[in-house]
Amino acid sequence: MDNGASSYRRFRDNGDQNALVEIIRDYKDGLILYLTGIVGNVLTAEELAEDTFVLLGTKKPKDKGKGSFKTWLYTIGRNVAIDYLRKHSKHIEVSIDENNADLISDEDAVESAYFKKEQNITVHKAMRKLAPEYQQVLWLIYFEELSSKEAARIMKKSVRSIESLLYRARKSLRSQLETEGFDYENL
Repeated sequence: MDNGASSYRRFRDNGDQNALVEIIRDYKDGLILYLTGIVGNVLTAEELAEDTFVLLGTKKPKDKGKGSFKTWLYTIGRNVAIDYLRKHSKHIEVSIDENNADLISDEDAVESAYFKKEQNITVHKAMRKLAPEYQQVLWLIYFEELSSKEAARIMKKSVRSIESLLYRARKSLRSQLETEGFDYENL
């Protein structure tokens, strides 16, 4: 049984506040990094992750049980991020590329805490240079260890398109790592 699902049921059905704290503790870091790939800013991603957990705590949506709890939670987080991007797309006056140095330094602080091995940091930095869709699919499949079916549900794509996207993303990541002098074969 999915531990997150049982914790969420304890919270939703019995009002167990400790269960919600467990969910936040277990899923916060991964959700923030996933959302950073979508919105391009770690501080915004932290706020969106918080909004996702607030939504769980206040609206108590019903998990339909079609996938793992993590898949369901990341789908909610993705939808919150997309809503944010829609709402704020008209207000962005400076491109993200112009502020890239600030974003990288913010992300490096989070990455240092989250990734202990130098190899994972190198791979993550190379992933940031990929298209956002490539970042998302690689993150979900390899770092969050979700199945293609679960990733397809989160990204609202078919399993076949996820597999095709994953193939192109791996190829692009390999090229990026080789450009930076990283030995891809040792991963």
